[in-house]
Amino acid sequence: MARIVKAGVIQLANCIDTKESCEKISEAMIEAHLPYIEQAAKQGVQILSFQEVFNGPYYCPSQDTKWYGLAEEIPNGPTVKLMQDLARKNKMVIVVPMYEREMAGVFYNTAAVIDADGTYLGKYRKNHIPQVAGFWEKFFFKPGNLGYPVFQTRHAKVGVYICYDRHFPEGARALGLNGAEIVFNPSATVAGLSQYLWELEQPAHAAANGYFIAAINRVGREAPWNIGEFYGSSYFANPRGKIVAQASPTENQLLTAELDLDMIDEVRNLWQFYRDRRPETYGDLMK
Repeated sequence: MARIVKAGVIQLANCIDTKESCEKISEAMIEAHLPYIEQAAKQGVQILSFQEVFNGPYYCPSQDTKWYGLAEEIPNGPTVKLMQDLARKNKMVIVVPMYEREMAGVFYNTAAVIDADGTYLGKYRKNHIPQVAGFWEKFFFKPGNLGYPVFQTRHAKVGVYICYDRHFPEGARALGLNGAEIVFNPSATVAGLSQYLWELEQPAHAAANGYFIAAINRVGREAPWNIGEFYGSSYFANPRGKIVAQASPTENQLLTAELDLDMIDEVRNLWQFYRDRRPETYGDLMK
């Protein structure tokens, strides 16, 4: 019997003035996601992911401590608790990318993974943190320290790789070695060089590692920073590296795709990359 999983991703524009309090912004963004979560449930989505730091704007063009107020404990904060309730209600795995507060002054760019019965399975912390104009992320995030975990959910083995991580093939391979069948890459990226790379790097990761990738980006412009247009274009790529479903570059949207997990065995039996890799020769990568 074929292993078909219906997966979904939600791409949204910021919906509230960034001058508002962090509490109001988070409430508004979560509220904006709720109809799409309901729509996903009605369409039979089994695994759903949101975009990077989904319950706020992409605030990293600034270096403003105000945004520390968006961070919550994971899994004990209110947003993860709410998503656990929604996962349980809809029998849906949910990947929740958000700002994590570990302790006073220590923050991570994190994604919580919640199983279809509402169980919190664990989290991934973004490992690669950029520090360039428009993306001052080291001001906000400590580099991840949890490795490249893969979570056995009810429907598939799920990994997460967040935004800038996608430029580094090493972690993409580690997720494959750890058993990932679907890797979610929640992002916040604007038009320019990255738009060309958007449809190049991750399909290549999917093909090189023989798994599905779900790439998620937000849409619209965000004041007061206006660093560019978040170009959406979220997509699913299969283990052959083919984009099989893609969202609008401009519109709020739930994108879904039926993923045949049996294709993973089919592709890996043809392209024996895991058999033929030579880790004993890769010492230079550790320097």
